[in-house]
Amino acid sequence: MSEATVDSKVDSSRRTWLITSAAMGGVGAAAVAVPFVSSFQPSEKARAAGAAVEVDISTLQPGEMRVVEWRGKPVWILRRTPEQLAALEGLDPELADPKSTRTAYPTPEYAQNTHRSIKPDVLVAVGICTHLGCSPSSRFTPGAQPSLPDDWKGGFLCACHGSTFDLAGRVFKNKPAPDNLEVPPHVYLSDTTLLVGEDKA
Repeated sequence: MSEATVDSKVDSSRRTWLITSAAMGGVGAAAVAVPFVSSFQPSEKARAAGAAVEVDISTLQPGEMRVVEWRGKPVWILRRTPEQLAALEGLDPELADPKSTRTAYPTPEYAQNTHRSIKPDVLVAVGICTHLGCSPSSRFTPGAQPSLPDDWKGGFLCACHGSTFDLAGRVFKNKPAPDNLEVPPHVYLSDTTLLVGEDKA
């Protein structure tokens, strides 16, 4: 066998080895790159963060409140009793923005009423205080109690700095919170199904 033939066989096997190595390296790089690139894609949770939330309120009883999450915020859904609705009347002189005209947290037109809702008995509000972002707690029982006035008619108390809101989420005067609680866009898909996050069916 000539020297040229031996060199040719060596070059040929070296070439095969280089091609195989390069191919395997490419496969390995692709295997590493796929999960890395896919990590840039939004997760299911992230995709859902801005999506509207459908809520079945058929089992929500008068006086009960349910909390759902929309865009990472707690949204309160309160079915008010006739007594709670009656408690909203006559509070205007005590409220900082009784007609919800302030624009820092614009109130949808369909909620610019005394009860701040589409259906009088169902309040839909973001449960975040407009002062520093704390979450108020429900204080539905009327009457004197700690941190509340003696003539309290029911509502919400932000214990962080003492802001109080009525059962429509309207802030009382002379409190740290500058605005009423936000009313998110929402619409009824049926008598018992609520869509939070969109106001067009």
